[in-house]
Amino acid sequence: MAPEIGSATTPVERLEQSLIQKIETGEIELPLLPQAASQVMALASDPAADAAKLSALIHQDQALAAHVLRIANSPAYMPRSPVVSLQHAVAMLGITLLSEIAFTASLKSGAFKAPGHEDDVKRLWRHSLASGAFAKEVAACRRVNVESAYLCGLLHEIGKPVVLQTATALAQAQCLTIEKSILSGWIDGYHSRVGTLIAEKWGLPKQVATAIQYYDDYDHAGSFRQECLLTCASDRLASHVLAPEDMPEESLRAQPALVELNLYPNDIDQLLTTKDQVLAVVNALNL
Repeated sequence: MAPEIGSATTPVERLEQSLIQKIETGEIELPLLPQAASQVMALASDPAADAAKLSALIHQDQALAAHVLRIANSPAYMPRSPVVSLQHAVAMLGITLLSEIAFTASLKSGAFKAPGHEDDVKRLWRHSLASGAFAKEVAACRRVNVESAYLCGLLHEIGKPVVLQTATALAQAQCLTIEKSILSGWIDGYHSRVGTLIAEKWGLPKQVATAIQYYDDYDHAGSFRQECLLTCASDRLASHVLAPEDMPEESLRAQPALVELNLYPNDIDQLLTTKDQVLAVVNALNL
């Protein structure tokens, strides 16, 4: 529980107050949505968009184009023959999936980072990728919008690298060392607030912003409760696959979000059979 403003007695409590103050006053430094990611997101929601426009957009960023082609050729997408151009990638994968790949690749290179904490960010990124991949599977199982679900899963922890970076920078400025368990508690406790600020800054769809804010507190979501439940379930599935020691299968099956989504034991069995495909996607997008 956060110390009340003005009641902090230890240096670490005062540090936490500084972090809270930065978040509540909006002084916290938020990442920019990379231009390519913003353009891909706009194009993906444009009914008049076509494959040629998407190819031309990706071509404008040579590094992004190289990433997209490498990902399209990875085992996760199992091309029947090598994908040699963006036009070929669109023909093989379709505009929706290619938009998803381009958005994700652009996001990682431009926004999902915390210099000096590469290992921690890599773990967070892998979890986000797995959550996004599982969100698509859960959405398909529940027959709801798959593209929207992917964004909810991918972005639900977007605030975590920012809290990590901000807290450690504050500690460094005050010559303090924060215990890892305390830092983890702050990241878990404050990332949804920061994620909500990022969603507002980036102009993310309302259902994605709501899932970021309420996926772990879905009973308080005034709207888009289904998306919040789905994101929570995807988060738990990702934890089980990437860190089974922290989320064993027995615990996973007992998660209230899965129950509330009416996912029966055979549905969960089916979701768990996609584990290898989810891991293949995580490895392909793990830039």
